[in-house]
Amino acid sequence: MNHVTVSGNGGRKMHQILTQEKSIYIQIHEMIENDILRDIILEEERVPSTNELAKLYSINPATAAKGVNLLVDEGILYKKRGIGMFVDRGAKEKIRAKRKESFYRDYVSALLCEARRLGITKEELKEMLFQER
Repeated sequence: MNHVTVSGNGGRKMHQILTQEKSIYIQIHEMIENDILRDIILEEERVPSTNELAKLYSINPATAAKGVNLLVDEGILYKKRGIGMFVDRGAKEKIRAKRKESFYRDYVSALLCEARRLGITKEELKEMLFQER
């Protein structure tokens, strides 16, 4: 497991940990997305290059590039030739929309399905969701 602190633009710090749980390129992809959502990297700011990521994490530059290129394919990042990769306008909202859809598919849908199997009413489910523990 690697722990790295990277200075973003404006002196903000990104604290990242690579684990064995997921492919490294997926973790790079998610790390950049998370930093955009948390305003550590803002729209139109440069993100660390694939070579910078590779050096920081002691990984193959091709692995870092794979994660970054996923973000380019999704319209989250764009390349300024000779300068680097930058966060596209509207990237934060694109990420938020994608993650909301994923949240619904992965969590809410399964919750509703199980509630139906158990005969839990909408009212009971609302009560369960909003009760504090």
